[in-house]
Formats: sequence, C-alpha cells, structure tokens
Amino acid sequence: MTTAPSAGLTGALPSRRLSAALLAMAVGSFAIGTTEFATMGLLPQIADTFSATIPQAGWLVSAYALGVVVGAPVIILATPRAPRTGLLVALALALAVGNALSALAPTLATALGARFLAGVPHGAYFGIAAVVASAVSPPQRRARSVSMVMVGLTVATMLGVPVSTALGQSLGWRSLYWLVTVVALVGAVAVWRRVPAVPVRAGATARRELTALRSAQLWLAVGTGAIGFGGMFAVYSYITPTMTEVAGIAQGHVPWVLALFGVGMTLGTLLGGRLADRSVHGAILTGLAAMAVTLAAFAAWATAPVPALVLVLAVAVGSQFIGPALQTRLLDVSREGPSLGAALHHSALNIGNALGAWVGGLVIAAGHGFLAPAWAGVVLALAGLLLAVGAVLLERRTGTPGPSTLIG
Repeated sequence: MTTAPSAGLTGALPSRRLSAALLAMAVGSFAIGTTEFATMGLLPQIADTFSATIPQAGWLVSAYALGVVVGAPVIILATPRAPRTGLLVALALALAVGNALSALAPTLATALGARFLAGVPHGAYFGIAAVVASAVSPPQRRARSVSMVMVGLTVATMLGVPVSTALGQSLGWRSLYWLVTVVALVGAVAVWRRVPAVPVRAGATARRELTALRSAQLWLAVGTGAIGFGGMFAVYSYITPTMTEVAGIAQGHVPWVLALFGVGMTLGTLLGGRLADRSVHGAILTGLAAMAVTLAAFAAWATAPVPALVLVLAVAVGSQFIGPALQTRLLDVSREGPSLGAALHHSALNIGNALGAWVGGLVIAAGHGFLAPAWAGVVLALAGLLLAVGAVLLERRTGTPGPSTLIG
C-alpha cells in the first residue's frame, strides 16, 4: 500500500489548526467518558426496568470494560493499514451505534451485549487519537497534545456525568445513551472535517504491530497503568457511600462531589501533559507518588465534609498526572506498533478499574469500613511506582528510546 506523507512526517500543524484537530478528537473522548462513567449513577433505574438487582445491573459496567479490554488490541490488529484519521471516524460511528443499541435494548441480556459493543471502540479510539495527536504536533508538545485529547474524558466526569445522570433520572436511563449517541455522531463529523489525513506508513501489518509486545518496557508501562490506576479506582468506585456514610455529605450533594472529582481529573490531566513534555518518567513517578500521598491523606482525614471535599480534589488531581505520560511512554516504547501500544493504555486502565473496585470491595466486605479502600489504593499506587522505577533502571541499563515518530 502506497501512502502519502502524513502531517506527522512533514511538519506539525499551525497552532490554530492543531487546536481545532485536538478539540474534534476530544469530542469523541467526551462521549466515551460520559457513557463509561454515567452508567454507574443510573444502575437503580436500569435494575428497575429489567426487574433485576443492582449488582446484576452492575454487570453492564463490567460488560463495557470487557469490551474495552478486548476491542483495543483486536481492532488495531485488524486494521493495520487503514488510514488513521478515517479509522477514527469509523470508531466514533461505532461508538454511536453501540450506544443507540444500548438505548433500545429490550432485556438485560441484550443490554449486556450492547454495552460490550459500546466498549469495543473505546481503547482503539484513544490509541489512534494519541498517535494522530502526536503526529500532527511539534515534538516539544506531544504529551500536551495527547493530554488535550484525553481531557475530553475527564471533562465528561466533570460535566457529562452529572448532566446525563440528572437527565436519566428525569427522562429515564435510556436518554443517557441517546445523548451519547448524538455526541459521538458530532465527534465523527468533527474529526472528518477538522483532523487532517494521517495515513498509516507503508509496510504496516498486524505482525509488525505485534512486535510491540516484545518490548519489556511496554509491559512495564501497561503494568504500571493497570496496577497504579487501580489505586484511584479503589476510592472512586465507592465514593458515594464514603461521602454519605463517613464524611456526612447529603445524598443529594453527591453529584456535586462527582463533578468536583471531574474538575480535579481535568486539572491533573492538563498539568500532567505539561510535566510529561519535560520528562515522561518524571511525570509518571511524580504522579504515582502524589497518588499514594493523597490517598493516604484521604484515608486518614476524609471524615467531615470540608476535608473530604478538599481531599477528593487532591486525589483526582494527583491520580491524573500519569495519564498523558503513560500514553506518551507507550508510543515511545512500541516503535514498530505504536497504535497497538497506545491502545493498550486504555485496556490497562480498565483492568485497573476492575482491580481497584475488586480490592476495595474486599476490604469493605472484611469489615474495615469505607475508608479502607483508600489504604488499599495506597498499596496499589506504591506497587505501580515500583514498576515505574524498575522501568527507569532498565532503561538506564539498556539504552533510552527516543520519541517515536512512527505513524502506526
């Protein structure tokens, strides 16, 4: 397949066009963040519709996460020679279809299948968007550009989740998925109109993408994300009962707590992108250390409304420092398969989601209270930090991979 030179190979976009391209991709990220997190707030309504228990309705969250974990590598390996920008449009359309099917699902079984399908394009979308953002950006602001795409997800936690939750409570939970369908369609059109063509380089194959899996550094980065991010999800998964039962915050104010968490995640992502442009390793190490410290503070002092709110913000900011850095790191250590490497970042995050929720649930079930998941999160963050330190030491011994310029 003969390909034209891409924007990433012939020079970065002018500032205004770059901002427009990043914003277009962030619209899709916003749709993904909304559909991923808002479902958790509407589980009682979904359970009532299907005459199911809330834990059974919670399978919808697991089905979506499974779709992310499976879909990311499968899509990347199935489309090694597809132009990257065109693939982004197709993934945004697939997201719209998956959410429309979720809105139309007549039974819990069909809803589970629809949520799985809705999760399939998630990881691949972020992976390809990271490759495209890196390709059209100046070398000195690659991580910042990646963070601008990812910030759509964190803005979703700040605005999309509270708004869609309120909409779902007023008009029914199906309205959430119709809203996401519309936003995903808008994102597809925005990418088509604003993101320049970034074709795959000549010679790209699934086998070539798979060579990324030979990198020990790739697996260290994936492990760092899966385990380290588990620390944040250990707390986030149980934030509602923690705020109401321990901090004394009224149930009706919980959406504002979630919005505050979203504000912190957005700030952390933006700051993390700037820090990663200075030092990718430095951002990862700083972020994991900050996560451990803020989680420990949360576990110790989140027993009254004011300190709990301050610490919710601190945990959210600290937990997101590592996002853009890990995404950029995976691009750098998977030179022959950067699309696969970047997509695995979101598979790792969803593993972290499941791991954190599981570990947090274990310590609560053991009778240690709702603050115990934060202490479990400290352990997970420190374990991720050890993996990150191991990656630094290995790199010093074997050589430093420079920024990847490949278009996967």
